[in-house]
Amino acid sequence: MTDESLEKQTTEAWLYGYPLVTAAVTKRSMTAVPARDDGRRKAPANQFCYMRSTPDASFTEVVSPNADTLYSSAWLDLSDQPLVLSLPEFGDRFWMVPVLDAWSNVCAVVGQRRNGPSAGPFLIAGPSWSGATPPGLTLLKSPTAVNWIIARYATSGPSDFPAVNRLQDATRLIPLSEWTGDPDGYSPPTDVPVPAGTDTTTPPVDQVHALSGRDYFTLLNQMMVDNPPDPADAPFLGRLAKLGIAPGGSLDGLSAEELAALDAGARRGPETLRDLLARAEAANAGGWTVHRGLGDYGTDYTKRAVITRFGYGANLDADALYPHATTDADGRPLDGAHSYVLHFDAGQTPPVDGFWSLTMMNEHQFFADNPLNRYAIGDRSGMRTNPDGSLDIYVQHDNPGPDRESNWLPAPAGSFNVFLRLYWPREPALTGQWTPPVLQRAD
Repeated sequence: MTDESLEKQTTEAWLYGYPLVTAAVTKRSMTAVPARDDGRRKAPANQFCYMRSTPDASFTEVVSPNADTLYSSAWLDLSDQPLVLSLPEFGDRFWMVPVLDAWSNVCAVVGQRRNGPSAGPFLIAGPSWSGATPPGLTLLKSPTAVNWIIARYATSGPSDFPAVNRLQDATRLIPLSEWTGDPDGYSPPTDVPVPAGTDTTTPPVDQVHALSGRDYFTLLNQMMVDNPPDPADAPFLGRLAKLGIAPGGSLDGLSAEELAALDAGARRGPETLRDLLARAEAANAGGWTVHRGLGDYGTDYTKRAVITRFGYGANLDADALYPHATTDADGRPLDGAHSYVLHFDAGQTPPVDGFWSLTMMNEHQFFADNPLNRYAIGDRSGMRTNPDGSLDIYVQHDNPGPDRESNWLPAPAGSFNVFLRLYWPREPALTGQWTPPVLQRAD
């Protein structure tokens, strides 16, 4: 193989392993506490951390967060035994509890769309468990030992937080060996050992991108042991075996040239992700990019890696769609130096059975600090409609004035992008019959 083709192959291998390595680093960062710490948004493995308010500009653990729901997050380790997931009654509130496997696929999801106001309890089991499901429990089987639950419960704002907090408190995980049928009878441990030297301050995505090729692929090999690749990955992994990339594989026998190629692939990986997204966005310049087929990627390793980088934790299309815009109607990059209007004709706001919002992201895919602490605006925000029933959203850095502030989504001073989130989208949105209007520059 030429040096060029070898480096290309290691870059493809880097993209392939990106979700699994990201899961490992994110789990390590978000579970590095001896007991649940909601203030730091962390909890030991197999325990929920309840985010008592919507994220703000200080939240950097996960890219592209939302400000529409309160998260209850838990990283699972199912290598020893299954866990019981116990849930409360939700009434008419929108709720969704997806379970992501270590490869970022949604392997199970329960919520209002499928279950109505109540569901469970559930038994979440990993690939090594083959026991009988106890009576009264519904089995949710995961193909990996590491999993991430990101429960989302809709909220209408700070006055509604206490009600959602009570639902969070009733969302629990109990080891099967401790399950008695009464979730109130179990108290999670508060003295879990924390590995020394764990980096809990650097955003996980930055930690992943800083890994050398040797460290990245060594971690990938380790993770693939308890989090096996899909059988459909066998042909691709067969090509990588000569580089020591395999479940439990070793890089010790590689030549200096091959190790250098692994490092080069790791250096090129982050840049490749940015280029891939830019190309996808450029194909829709002046419009919205709708990344369909999220949460179930099959062998589309490129899409899987891009979404892990720019929308980690994405849901199945049937639960949420995420139209994304980086340019205005004329294809010019969005920038806080200018003002924009998103105009919906009467009756043409996003068609959903849940709710919708427009969310602001800075150039790093995090929330942008602003005087109102407003990071999203949508159908529950009390926006004013025009006399003809149409709706204008003002997207800009400076306050548009008191008569328009209710419809203002603050932008940072520099580059930004926006997500239009549709929860429980209706058929016209799922099929593309309905598409969002484009952002018009107003200055």
